Amino acid sequence: MPLKKFTLDFNKKREEWELTNDQTNKVVETFDIKSDATAGGVLKSILGKDGGSVKIKKQNNRFQEERTYPGKKDPKNSRG
Repeated sequence: MPLKKFTLDFNKKREEWELTNDQTNKVVETFDIKSDATAGGVLKSILGKDGGSVKIKKQNNRFQEERTYPGKKDPKNSRG
C-alpha cells in the first residue's frame, strides 16, 4: 500500500500553518506556528498508525525537508 502524502505549508491569507492531504487537497490540521507541528512527534500522531510522508515547506513556500512516519516505511532507494 503506497504511503499517504501530506504537505505542511504556510497559508498567507489565514496566517497559519496547514497540514494538507495531497490526494484530497483537504486541510487535516492547522497550527499557529510551524514548530507546533514539527516538534515532539505531533505529525506522527496526526498521521496515525498507517503513517505517511510529509513535505515541509518554508514560509516562502520553498521546499525545506520531507519526513516519513514511521521511519521504517521510508523507501530504501530515497535520498536522505
